[in-house]
Amino acid sequence: MSLVNIIDAELAFGLFPLLDRANFTLLAGEHLGLIGRNGTGKSSLLQVIAGRQQLDSGEVQRGQGLSVVHVEQEPQLPAAPCLRESLAIRGAIDHIEDDRQRWRIEARLDEFLHRFGLDSGAANLQLASGGERKRAALTLAFALEPALLLLDEPTNHLDIDGIALLEEQINALRGACIVITHDRWFLDRVVTRIIELDRGRLRSFPGNWTAYETQKSDQLAAEALETRRFEKFWAQEEVWIRKGVEARRTRNEGRVKRLESLRDQRAARRERLGNVQLKVDAGERSGKLVAELENVCKSFATESGESRAIISNLSLRLVRGDHVGIVGPNGAGKSTLIKLLLGKLAPDAGTIRLGTNLQVAYFDQLREQLDPERTVQDTISPGSDWVEINGQRKHVVTYLADFLFPARRAKSPVSMLSGGERNRLLLARLFARPANLLVLDEPTNDLDIESLELLEQTLQDYPGTLLLVSHDRAFLDNVVTQVIAAEGAGRWREFAGGFSDWLSWQSSRSTASSGAVAAASVSRIEIPIANTKPKVRMSFKEQQQLGLLPGEIEALEAEQRTLLARMAEPSWHRAGAAQVRTDQGRLEQIAAEMAQKFARWEELETKRLGA
Repeated sequence: MSLVNIIDAELAFGLFPLLDRANFTLLAGEHLGLIGRNGTGKSSLLQVIAGRQQLDSGEVQRGQGLSVVHVEQEPQLPAAPCLRESLAIRGAIDHIEDDRQRWRIEARLDEFLHRFGLDSGAANLQLASGGERKRAALTLAFALEPALLLLDEPTNHLDIDGIALLEEQINALRGACIVITHDRWFLDRVVTRIIELDRGRLRSFPGNWTAYETQKSDQLAAEALETRRFEKFWAQEEVWIRKGVEARRTRNEGRVKRLESLRDQRAARRERLGNVQLKVDAGERSGKLVAELENVCKSFATESGESRAIISNLSLRLVRGDHVGIVGPNGAGKSTLIKLLLGKLAPDAGTIRLGTNLQVAYFDQLREQLDPERTVQDTISPGSDWVEINGQRKHVVTYLADFLFPARRAKSPVSMLSGGERNRLLLARLFARPANLLVLDEPTNDLDIESLELLEQTLQDYPGTLLLVSHDRAFLDNVVTQVIAAEGAGRWREFAGGFSDWLSWQSSRSTASSGAVAAASVSRIEIPIANTKPKVRMSFKEQQQLGLLPGEIEALEAEQRTLLARMAEPSWHRAGAAQVRTDQGRLEQIAAEMAQKFARWEELETKRLGA
């Protein structure tokens, strides 16, 4: 059954339309992920579906009596003596005439307040953090049990445990859901279809994020091929029209009109937005030792006057080139740990030794380094029109263009920028300075997926030392090589490996006997060592095969590229049906051979390492 239909929707606020004759259908029970670049109109589309905004043109059809709850990116809670009363006002619970229904919603509200860690529903609303406000709005949304739930960036301000809980609640929903998020791990676990808002159009991709990536790659390749064909044909027609007399003959009047149509199509075609150009100047090499902590302790006084341990007997060593992810729930002390590692905060006990020649670049999640009164250009290069990146001098406007800031925005004040633009500006400011120690505290907030993937690639290639605080699990998994995780009561544990490795180890540890876990004394950070198996010796023939496989795969990839280039030529179809079938068959054969060789390579590598 269809819950929402959008037909030929048009909506514009600026130079380009956000919706350009877009069409969309939502079925009952579907969980959709709405993705797209920053500023493409995703939040506006949710406003339209919720009935809070009108289209310039087109039609929105909603099912009769459809109940919709919309959780905004930054939810506004009504003023009230306490958090629970504010939620009751927001949800108009007191105005529900059916007593049984009102009692049921109130009971569910108390249940979800507990689930989301908001047991103190009587807490002062004025003291609630951004994360608590987001969790409170989500609590009310699930308590109301709408037929359609609209979530705009629901993972912002939530820690990893909170995001995992949100995944569980969405998967348990009986109604439909549309969620805007850039969290790829989250998309993989909760959605049944991806809707991409791209250049005003809505494109549908069945499946989760992993399925979307495969389909999108094929679509972009087809789109690029079609664009090349269009450009070639248009160029030929432009050459023809300039011949003059032949083009003016009556029998060619149709061809002239067709060329005019081609020109109109080309002018109206909206190109894909560019990608951020990220380059980090690693500066001079630091000393091998970056920071060393020995039995460090740090506590803070609570409102009740009691002392709360943030870090207890922590010992660890960071060396040059480490890419470390720091994870833990909100309030665990991740920012405090960073300040200790940078020497900006003195410990209550223990010793901290910092390395030599450290050049630190610090990304602050609160963006306090940005002066809202300064212009974008002055933020990057105060008093100068030039920046120097990796020894190359570049004009600041050109440098800003690498971060998708058009020249006209260079003189705009920072206060006029959106959240995503401020994030990009802070990254541009950091990367404009040489640094051999990058400290990034929640750098992924408000960045679109394309920018996230480019930032990942940049950090993977970064030769310096990286300290990363993030709740984006896919981002952590792709960037860090070791994890420092909060375990509660001031205890921290270091783990050699990525986020998934740590998660697997944590899961296996939770199933171990509680007695063995309680007996473990954590006076110093311990690195869990995987169970070692006796290595299986490789035969001489297998060693030879392992050495030859990379070259064989490269040869197949080269043949594949040559074949694809020939098939992309406009004249390829004239080769005849037999040649077309031969080429297509060989392309499939190459793909199968490559898959076999990659599998064999992985098998031999595993055997060589004795895993």
